Amino acid sequence: MSATTPPRRGGLPRIPREEGDDYTAEAVETRRTLLEEAVGRPLPHIGRARVPLESARGKIENLVGHAQVPLGIAGPMLVDSTLGAREVFVPMATTEGAMVAAYSRGMAILRAAGGARSRLTREGLTQNPILVYADARAAQEAARVVRASLERMQAVCAETTRHGELITLDAEVIGRRVVLRFVFTTGDAIGINMASRATDSCLALLASETGAQARYVHGQDVEKRANARALVEGRGRSVVCDATVPRELLGESARATPEELVAIQRSYAVGFAQLGTQNWTVQGANGLAAVMLACGQDVAYVTECATGQLDFDVTTGGDLYCSVWLPSLLVGTVGGGTGQGTAAECLDVLGCRGAGKAGHFAELLGAVVLAGDLSLMAAFCAHEFSDAHERLGRNRPPATAQDREP
Repeated sequence: MSATTPPRRGGLPRIPREEGDDYTAEAVETRRTLLEEAVGRPLPHIGRARVPLESARGKIENLVGHAQVPLGIAGPMLVDSTLGAREVFVPMATTEGAMVAAYSRGMAILRAAGGARSRLTREGLTQNPILVYADARAAQEAARVVRASLERMQAVCAETTRHGELITLDAEVIGRRVVLRFVFTTGDAIGINMASRATDSCLALLASETGAQARYVHGQDVEKRANARALVEGRGRSVVCDATVPRELLGESARATPEELVAIQRSYAVGFAQLGTQNWTVQGANGLAAVMLACGQDVAYVTECATGQLDFDVTTGGDLYCSVWLPSLLVGTVGGGTGQGTAAECLDVLGCRGAGKAGHFAELLGAVVLAGDLSLMAAFCAHEFSDAHERLGRNRPPATAQDREP
């Protein structure tokens, strides 16, 4: 069955695991065959085929080869998305034992509950350059000019790119500096370089017109760092994903109650408030980094992508309502590292390669984060976290004769 079409009755099969050694060539080949049948085409690079060295041109300098990170699949994950009902396996690249198993468990719970619902709520890539003036009065006057210049700057941007579009332009005065806020649509690419180039052209013109003493295209530099703007304004693509898990299912599958999950989430919120963090999920960065690495994304953006909030509540019927909100997903399905090798094949596994799929990719990431946080918080409530990591996450090589000596 193709992973890009709505699931048939019965859906995708469970991922097979061997009771003994699950890391043999036969066990791995069984899962890879299952994955190729789900996608509907061979996946030669995931199956060890070499990526042409020339495919790295424009992506890295001083090339010596390709790094190796273990790649697993979680799921199946069932999501009600803007493309309809989707059931997919989720590729995850990581060296953290127990993580893929934990995400698979969360996906299984959500699947049994009828699936998660994930929706793109907004999109727009921001750039925040700075103009510097002699004093605050000059900065205020310049800000008025900037706010009235949207149409002119849209024309400037149109000369630098055919794929991006400037949609809003604003300015904020901080002392004698003006922090500008450009917001672009970028198609299915992350679009950072495209937006930076367009912003630089606009900034040069605005600096000249307003008599700025200095201009910095990377002024208030939110790139690849946790920041309050990411939570308050959002950046890239914003997604909300939620689900309702029946009380009985939660008890049978995760040995936890809705009330226990609400209580632990509220305790976490107290800790998050003291930390002053913009990441109010529990392990959102784990799942995001693993899928982003598998799918050829710029993994450094996980610092912004993990911005968001987790919410648990008990419904009037006594079931668990759970949701995540991720306002700053900086991901793309064209350009960058998405077009070749294992990255392209992993995007195919998700049905997200190419034009028209970036928003949907973001929706699937929302469901991944919800599944991971639900599973981890349930493990905390049932006091199973340490045992699971000891069993799955601390695998040691087989004992040698020397190890067995007294």
